[in-house]
Amino acid sequence: MNLPAELESLVVHFGEMGSRWGFNRTVGQMFAVIVFSEAHLNADQIANLLGISRGNVSMGLKELQSWQLIRVHHKSGDRKDYFKPAGDIWELALQVLSERRKREVEPTLSILRGQLMNESSNDNFVSVKVEEIHNLLELFNSWFDDIHRMKPESLMTLLKLGSGVGKVLDLKHRISKKDVSQ
Repeated sequence: MNLPAELESLVVHFGEMGSRWGFNRTVGQMFAVIVFSEAHLNADQIANLLGISRGNVSMGLKELQSWQLIRVHHKSGDRKDYFKPAGDIWELALQVLSERRKREVEPTLSILRGQLMNESSNDNFVSVKVEEIHNLLELFNSWFDDIHRMKPESLMTLLKLGSGVGKVLDLKHRISKKDVSQ
């Protein structure tokens, strides 16, 4: 890699994380180079920085575009395509979560819905577990839709509240139990 040492460690780490996010190591590294570069980069620059083939860069850029994580930018008088992040860090994080939901959660929900509609299952234990998993994933989906609609400032406030939200909910639950017992 032809990167400064402090950037190289980030790029390597993003490559490792890329496989956990749902794309390969090289695509993760390309994403890091684009995110951490102040200037918009063309494919040749990305290939040079990472020491990878132009063909590999082309395939990786298509993958990042399919995830809607990068955008093409054109410079006046230059025929090359330049690439930039498709939003700020919050938008990128939400986009990764959206894609993971589409690629992982939605297919699982589809299978679970099919199982729930199949009345021929005589195994009550399996049916109960399928319904529990289905309901949990639907709840996560609904929660994610709510989160996705929030402004970044509100989302940051919610995240900073952290366990404080749980404490408020516990207090509310105790008050509700007290009201019922009286």
